[in-house]
Amino acid sequence: MSKTPVLPLFAASLGATPAEIGWIVMASTIPGVLVSFPAGALSDYLGQRRVLLASLIVFATAPFLYLFVVNAWQLMLVRFYHGFATAIFGTVASAAIAERHTTDRAAKLSTFSSVTIAGRSIAPFLGGALISMASFGAVYVACAASGVLALVAGMFLRDGATPQTEKQERPNFRKNLVGVLRYPGIMLVSMVEACQYLVFGAIEAFLALFANSLGIPAWQIGIILGVQLISIVFAKPLMGRLSDRVGRKKVIVPGLVIGAISILLLPTMPSFIGLSALSLMFGLGFATVTSSTAALVADLTRNGRYGSSMGVLRTIMDIGQSIGPVLTGWVVGVSGFGNAFMLLAAILLLAAMSLGLGLRSSN
Repeated sequence: MSKTPVLPLFAASLGATPAEIGWIVMASTIPGVLVSFPAGALSDYLGQRRVLLASLIVFATAPFLYLFVVNAWQLMLVRFYHGFATAIFGTVASAAIAERHTTDRAAKLSTFSSVTIAGRSIAPFLGGALISMASFGAVYVACAASGVLALVAGMFLRDGATPQTEKQERPNFRKNLVGVLRYPGIMLVSMVEACQYLVFGAIEAFLALFANSLGIPAWQIGIILGVQLISIVFAKPLMGRLSDRVGRKKVIVPGLVIGAISILLLPTMPSFIGLSALSLMFGLGFATVTSSTAALVADLTRNGRYGSSMGVLRTIMDIGQSIGPVLTGWVVGVSGFGNAFMLLAAILLLAAMSLGLGLRSSN
């Protein structure tokens, strides 16, 4: 709610330039690159509950800071601080779920992800309504109330089944990182996840612009993007259960191919119906891939370092998602949407080939 559609509107009301708004939006993603791995490794040492509570404290306190913002640079700093909450929580919550569930790991991780996406889907409607009926301040008061409630709920969390004696060894971040990277499969799956999120970030940013360039009205563009989101929310748990039954690779590779095909076809179906169908198809491919990548990383994890493994996964994922819009914007500017879509499809196909060949012995 603090981000969409409130953030750019609030920044503009403070007199921020378009370039400053870009940096303000990006500010909350930087902590994901900086702290995902340290937070995950720390949770392996302290236990997940303490680290999750630290993130929930940020969730509960950050919204109050928006009420005192009077210029763009202050807003950027608050967004940077707020970004630590999501970066820490997402990593450690995934590790906690992966540690607690083995036979249905992908299904549980996918359900967690779908609930997160559902929350993000509802938030813009609430935020927009609060702006219209009241003010920006009302939005951040609502965010603060949500953050405090989340912190209270977090008090009831408990650590997993990992014996506490195993968590007593002081964390050596370099040693933990080397320990995770000793297993090339984890790095390979993390790169596949980064490729998928690179493409997702690019499609999220440029599918709307492509549709607009075709003269499709804004309300129809909203539907085109909305069907993609709906497909992700509902497909992820189903694909997670399928992954638990048939194996991770048998789900991830076809999902990458489905996503690549849907992107390649975008220039050939330049209509509301055509783009809606391809957007839905891309969402299904994205859901299929991301339903299993985190579970596969957890499967490959040794010595109970779930936090460290998830930290590596999310750090590389955040880097990919940050690169996607920048890379695609450059290609669109140089050679148009068609070549940009071909490049994105090629990235997904390369990821599918790499995973298929690189994890031959894996399920």
